[in-house]
Amino acid sequence: MLTLDNLPPGHRLLVRIDINTTVENGDVQPNRRFGRHAETLHRLLDDDHAIACLAHQGRPGGDDFTTLEGHADHLAKTLDHPVEYVPDTHGETAVTTLRGLDAGEVVLLENVRTAEDELADRTPTEHAESALVQALAPEVDAYMNDAYSAAHRAQASLVGFPKVLPAYAGPVMTTEYEANRAVADREFDGPVTMVFGGAKATDVIRAMDALSEKVDSFVLGGIPGELALRARGHPLGTDLNGTDLFDDQWAESGADLERVLDAHGDAIRLPVDLAYLDDDRRAEVAVGDVTEKTVAYKDVGTETLMDYTPVVRDSAAVFVKGSLGVFEDERFSVGTVGVLETVADADCFSVVGGGDTSRAVDLYDLDPDEFDHLSIAGGAYLRALTGDPLPAVEALDRAEAAGRRLAA
Repeated sequence: MLTLDNLPPGHRLLVRIDINTTVENGDVQPNRRFGRHAETLHRLLDDDHAIACLAHQGRPGGDDFTTLEGHADHLAKTLDHPVEYVPDTHGETAVTTLRGLDAGEVVLLENVRTAEDELADRTPTEHAESALVQALAPEVDAYMNDAYSAAHRAQASLVGFPKVLPAYAGPVMTTEYEANRAVADREFDGPVTMVFGGAKATDVIRAMDALSEKVDSFVLGGIPGELALRARGHPLGTDLNGTDLFDDQWAESGADLERVLDAHGDAIRLPVDLAYLDDDRRAEVAVGDVTEKTVAYKDVGTETLMDYTPVVRDSAAVFVKGSLGVFEDERFSVGTVGVLETVADADCFSVVGGGDTSRAVDLYDLDPDEFDHLSIAGGAYLRALTGDPLPAVEALDRAEAAGRRLAA
């Protein structure tokens, strides 16, 4: 991939970023992504570029699918530089804005997923012929993709523009890709541990299948941990009335989960106790004492953390993907924060990522410098860990191979 170091100054750029975030009661919540992309934009402004940003928020029909007006405000505050919100993706307003864009200016176009082209199931060549790409590409000199956390998507704004423009990887893209491929690319002088939580059992299955020869211990919590206990015969990992977290995943992946547990059981650590809400207080129960699931489990228990701690502490490398509990509620932060504190104190190479997991570092005042890398990615993080291809990265590689670059 060509990078920012290969990009000559003073150009009009279309920059794909990922500031997708939590939306609470209609209000956009800042996250680590704003700061990371602001660093990129600062560097581009220092090189006298004019910058038009493309980004997404949620998916059509979802509760968090909204405009990017609030995102522009958060980005401007983080960047300490004006960011104009443009309520258009590729129509006349967007095109006119790009044509008049001067060096030192930053605009954020409307949520790119409001464009029907963005999510269409097409090849990169077909995406390059879309209305989105055809309207915006003639108005800029080059394209930069800094949206590593969306790199596992083959969408128009990620793979279409590199087919028709000089294309560069931004600093977030390059830093994330290198750090997150470490488990696949590097050799470590000691045990390697992966801590898996979050919401998707398929993540655990893919990782165990792909990394069983490189990872010595898989430590499970969250929904994957509870589903794994179900696979081991415990009456857990099932939905209660009003929830849909477990049964659909079990129907889709239960047999595969049983298979990987049988194949790699010696390397897998499962919770021995779980925490739940009892009369507004945290309570814990041993897994072996559960005869029927009657409450929602929101964290691993204290005994589980004590069981996991030496595994993490004695590792040469630790990769965390997903939280072990609902850490946003302090009562159920024990597992996630306890593991992160152990990682921070250990003498190991460490990468923390997966959705909002790295947000726990800020929320509980952990020192970011105690981790080698705090990833802002989820799906792309997992793909890089397992060595799976990333369509957006491949698009940048093809653009470099085709010689699409700006003259110095």
